[in-house]
Amino acid sequence: MTVESPKTSTAEPADDYLERRTLRRGSAGWLLLTGLGVAYVVSGDYSGWNFGLAEGGFGGLAIAMALMGVMYACMVFSLAELSSVLPTAGGGYGFARRALGPWGGFLTGTAILIEYILAPAAISIFIGDYVESLGLFGLTSGWPVYLACFVVFIGIHLWGVGEALRFSFVVTGIAVAALLVFAVGAFMDFDASKLNDIPVEANAFGSNSWLPMGLLGIWAAFPFGMWFFLGVEGVPLAAEETKDPARTLPRAIRWSMAILVVLALLTFFASAGARGANAIQGAGNPLVEALQPGGEATALSRIVNYAGLAGLVASFFSLIYAGSRQLFALSRAGYLPRFLSLTSSRKAPYLGLLVPGAIGFGLAAATGDGARMLNVAVFGATISYALMSLSHIVLRRREPGLERPYRTPGGMVTSSVALVLACSALVATFLVDVTAALIALAVYVVAIAYFGFYSRKHLVARAPEEEFAALAAAEAELERD
Repeated sequence: MTVESPKTSTAEPADDYLERRTLRRGSAGWLLLTGLGVAYVVSGDYSGWNFGLAEGGFGGLAIAMALMGVMYACMVFSLAELSSVLPTAGGGYGFARRALGPWGGFLTGTAILIEYILAPAAISIFIGDYVESLGLFGLTSGWPVYLACFVVFIGIHLWGVGEALRFSFVVTGIAVAALLVFAVGAFMDFDASKLNDIPVEANAFGSNSWLPMGLLGIWAAFPFGMWFFLGVEGVPLAAEETKDPARTLPRAIRWSMAILVVLALLTFFASAGARGANAIQGAGNPLVEALQPGGEATALSRIVNYAGLAGLVASFFSLIYAGSRQLFALSRAGYLPRFLSLTSSRKAPYLGLLVPGAIGFGLAAATGDGARMLNVAVFGATISYALMSLSHIVLRRREPGLERPYRTPGGMVTSSVALVLACSALVATFLVDVTAALIALAVYVVAIAYFGFYSRKHLVARAPEEEFAALAAAEAELERD
């Protein structure tokens, strides 16, 4: 028996291949998945987005946030449809595999992996910074804290997906509740005149008090506008561990996005209006700074400071989950070494957790540069967004009769908007950090070489995403005959 790849065939794996690579079914309902979607992102409300104020000012970042919010909304509606059609752990890779072929699937999956391996590494550094600033246990930010993060939280994932998602849900709830409390406290000191207090660059085209860096500042702020939503696209990666995924995934994706939009608006306006955009544009903990106009800590600022740590933990924890599932799916189908998709007796992809964890820890300990790693992650994310949006367009055009339990409002117009904005955001990463973009591009090139010279000749036809694509090809051939 042979496996058919696009141009070659290889020996079929043993009969128990998929049995040794299964996840625990039915572990998550829509509520846990909604919490997972928010958990991916919530740390971005506590830190990072405010650096966009230095790129575009309040007005520039506000417009960037609005445009990136539109991009994510359009994209998640498209993903909701795609996840109802193909509810597997492959997520974006599976969608692109069906629409764009093996190369499209691999390019999408690799971009997602870049995002989900680099982002936890960056967040572990931010956790270290918070631990040091709070004086917890006398620890300073460094490799022992980073190692503890990876060991403890990967250990919970190895325990089981149900336990992991419930832990994430609780921590996320704490972080979200604190954001709401922060917004109430900050709006009590709100002053609209503080929103546009960043000095104007007179030589910048189109500059004014609302756009101090000019019109180009809007574009440069795109990557920071993304931080209010970055990661929510990972919800479909839980498909194989979900109850009734065709109905549950679209519902969870929509609710996650709705909650994140509300949190983004509250956080952005409350922070800048309470202290001033100029005062928080370079702060590592902008929400805390917004509550301390005199520099003196208050009871509320301390609560928000601890909650910021909870938010970082929630995002770190959930992004580890997402990365392990994407790696699991690519490995199971033969795009990456197959041993990486082996699962434990508790149905956890243990190597899919341990290997990215080791890479993430190594990067964090070696560089200590969380901002640059996040910029690399954003580069990978924007590539995957463009390819997933394109996948929706291609499937709508090529397979209009495909059964779709959920249909994207606006159809191809919606996914086309997401595609255009994703490409714009990709270019914007070069405006912010050329080095980070080139690093991500270099990793991408190495991965492409591996696929082109080796793994595309060793794909596993029985993997769910490959079977789905093969079925589509067979149906198309029958129609031609």
